[in-house]
Amino acid sequence: MNYQTTAPSRAKGTIARTVRILSQQEELPLLRDHLLRLDRTSRHDRFHGFMDDSFIERYAEKCANDGTVIIAYFEDGVVRGAAELHPPEQSPDALPEIAFSVESSVRRKGVGSILFRKLIAEARAKGYKSLRITTGAQNEAMRALANKFGAHLTFRYGESTGSIDLAKQNQPEAAPSAMVTTLEAARAITNFNRAYWAMMLRMSGWGRTA
Repeated sequence: MNYQTTAPSRAKGTIARTVRILSQQEELPLLRDHLLRLDRTSRHDRFHGFMDDSFIERYAEKCANDGTVIIAYFEDGVVRGAAELHPPEQSPDALPEIAFSVESSVRRKGVGSILFRKLIAEARAKGYKSLRITTGAQNEAMRALANKFGAHLTFRYGESTGSIDLAKQNQPEAAPSAMVTTLEAARAITNFNRAYWAMMLRMSGWGRTA
């Protein structure tokens, strides 16, 4: 489950981007350092309140030992975003819970959608039928992303909580945006051809009314 591409950068020429699952023990510091880099607002959104560094260090260590799957988004070897798939045994309703964090430097670049898609694929591979997601009521970006992937959120005690039915997730592993773009391009070409021939017929007299 790797996603790799390169993009121009004024500083280094290219940026190496990868999405893959972290090994739980050896790569613990990568998740921890990513969470510690979150700015105050991002940290508040991720943990539904401001949490100090010691809490984040304990949290990352817990993820490394409780079976949580971490799908990380890398830029030049540094984790800039993460999707967490927590095992159902930790949830009071026996549903695996998911969580996301994206650093401000890579927001609005589709990172959340890439991570969400990869996480859903991993959840399906594990045989999960549904997922639970909880986010802060003020985290509009996360709520919009969850809605995009079919979550039905309800508000309670300052949080948005919902579930995602994986049986209704029909999006393929490949990026759907590329498929949509191709379809839109085909439609545009068809419309152009229709308009072109209609114009030619009118110019030749075939399109005139009696």
